[in-house]
Amino acid sequence: MADWYIIFNEQQVGPVSREELSRYNLTPASMVWTEGMPDWLPAAQVPELSDILYGTRQAPPQQDAFREGYEAGYRNGVYNSSHPDGKSKVAAGVLAILLGGLGIQYFYLGKVGGGFLTILLTLVTCGLWEVITFVQGILMLTMSDEEFARKFVYTDKTLPLF
Repeated sequence: MADWYIIFNEQQVGPVSREELSRYNLTPASMVWTEGMPDWLPAAQVPELSDILYGTRQAPPQQDAFREGYEAGYRNGVYNSSHPDGKSKVAAGVLAILLGGLGIQYFYLGKVGGGFLTILLTLVTCGLWEVITFVQGILMLTMSDEEFARKFVYTDKTLPLF
C-alpha cells in the first residue's frame, strides 16, 4: 500500500493511505503526491484516485472541461495566473467589492446563474447581501491564484461564495 501526501489548508499532510485522502477534502484540484510520481499533481490527473473522486475508475465527461482548464494553468507544478483562460482575481475581487450586489463578479467569471442569484438575494435582503459580496471581494484579493482558480474559475458551482 503506497503512502500518499496531500496539500491541505496550505500544508503538506502525510503519509496517509489512499482511502484516507477523502478525509482531507480531496477534490480534483487537490495537490497530491506519492512515491513514483515526478512531482505534485492535481488529483484529477492521477488515475489511481478517480474512484475516490468520482466513485468510478473513469472520470465523468463533465469533469474533462474542469481538468483541461485547470491543467492548462499549470507549468512545472506552479499555477500560472496569466493563463488566457484564467480570470484575474484582482478584477473579480474589485468587482465584488464595488458592484458585488449586482453580481458583476459572477458575470465576469462566466457564472451567469450566480450573477442573477446575487441580484435576487440583494433585492430580497434589501441590500444586506452586499456585505457578503464585499467580504467575498476582500477574500478574493487575499487568496492565492491557485485557490482563486479552484474556488471560482474552475468550479461547477453556480454561486461559489468563499
